[in-house]
Amino acid sequence: MSGEFSKSEKKILSEHFSNTDDSVFAITTPRQVDRGALMSRYSRTDKSMRRVFLDEFLKNKNRGEEFYTRILIEYGDDSVAELGGAQIAIEGLSNIAVKKIEDRRLGLSYLEKSSRYVAWNKKINGNYKFYREPAIMDSNFADQYLESCNLDFDVYSKNIEPMIVYVREKFPIEKYSFKDSKGNEKPFAKLKDEADIKSAGIIYRGSTKAKALDILRGLLPASTLTNVGITGNGRAFEYLLTILFSSKLKEEQILAAKIKRELEKTIKSFVRRSDDKYGKALQDYLKSIKNSASNLSKKYLNGKTKEKSITKLIHYEKESLALDKVITAILYDQSPSIPYQKVFSNVKKMSPSEKNEIVSSFAKLRKNRRHRPPRAFEMTYYTFDLINNFGMFRDFHRHRALTLERQLLTTDHGYDVPKEISILGANNDFKDCMYKSKEVFDLIRKRYPEQAQYVVNFAYNYPYFMHLNLREACHLIELRTVPQGHLDYRKVAQKMFIEINKVHPNLSKIIKFVDLKQYELERFEAEKRTQEKKRKY
Repeated sequence: MSGEFSKSEKKILSEHFSNTDDSVFAITTPRQVDRGALMSRYSRTDKSMRRVFLDEFLKNKNRGEEFYTRILIEYGDDSVAELGGAQIAIEGLSNIAVKKIEDRRLGLSYLEKSSRYVAWNKKINGNYKFYREPAIMDSNFADQYLESCNLDFDVYSKNIEPMIVYVREKFPIEKYSFKDSKGNEKPFAKLKDEADIKSAGIIYRGSTKAKALDILRGLLPASTLTNVGITGNGRAFEYLLTILFSSKLKEEQILAAKIKRELEKTIKSFVRRSDDKYGKALQDYLKSIKNSASNLSKKYLNGKTKEKSITKLIHYEKESLALDKVITAILYDQSPSIPYQKVFSNVKKMSPSEKNEIVSSFAKLRKNRRHRPPRAFEMTYYTFDLINNFGMFRDFHRHRALTLERQLLTTDHGYDVPKEISILGANNDFKDCMYKSKEVFDLIRKRYPEQAQYVVNFAYNYPYFMHLNLREACHLIELRTVPQGHLDYRKVAQKMFIEINKVHPNLSKIIKFVDLKQYELERFEAEKRTQEKKRKY
């Protein structure tokens, strides 16, 4: 390949590609649209990509835009829109809007502000950081809405320091051991080196503050403003915009316009259809789906229940069938050119002990939770009916490789008071917040059912269901039961494992790294590992 380009061409190419003469190279040209258009054009010619760039893109600065316009609009080749990517940051959006954005499963990755490491007690110009929903603020409910949200933040804020003090008194630093600079584990009292003592203090303060904020986060209302960073491709962003434009919530409509405006500065061709004739037709379709489902719900479902916390396995296969399907998939991958049905017939003839031994052998191959089971374990599914607090749901919501459907956030299913709140003597304040939220929610929902969600606290229980395969259940359960996990979702993930283990005692062996123990300072060991890594670099 070294003779394909002249010296002058190589000089030009070096500004747009990572190398000019190897068969593997990165596209480094600064224009995102050219990167994606190059990839697409590359699939439609026998020229090399760098030659395509020199011949077709170098002199014509609008080549990328023109190419996308023709492909996306004239031909409707949506997959081309996955070839351009962008990163955006959104600051000051509510926990209602951020969940709507994060509902998108494919093509987008998110990093959201943590309620565990960041306290929400700061004010801007004398105001707490929560969303003032326009429809509510223009209604007779405005004063009550502000009163409820401000009460939540007042109680949350005034209890941060007392809760940190309580946690540190209950779990004193002298109770724990830390690694010194030589890698030896020692009780805190026996650390002599100033750097070791300082490191231990960082670990301890971080884990105790996280514990305190974990306990208090239930007070926060869904209107609480957060930040999120999003990395994604053009196709996914376009669909996200269509979803937001079709929303009944003003916040989400405004966000759609702002996100589109910024994406037009980097990947304009990829998102142009989100609110044009094509996009508006899709918006109408999405609205019609929601309206039809709403009408059917009113017709066939009577009243509402007030269930509290639920983690219940509803649908699953008999283990005999599930085993046969999983083992068939395991063997099929390496079978000597035999159709699936034939492999399945052979598996059905195997003895139960042979089948169980196969599952056990694959469980033994896993040395840590990052050794994911093979795809064969995707062959059986589970559906869980869940009602858990909204704060906990926000963590489970991050799992993408599953089907998750959820209802509107309400106060119908009650809440739980963390025991530490009662011990601290903040029980009455906590309950006052919950009572006020419910009172205001019940008033607003009669007129604005979707907007009423903003006033509901993280502590209120939230109904949703998860439909996932065994492989993803393995990932979710093992990840969400690690010692540093929040107490609330650790309990739910542990219960999910117990439920699966009851109906599939043999297959559940693949969930090898579930942790069923309880811990005092959930973040302690993780903070230790983080600090050890920092000291090495």
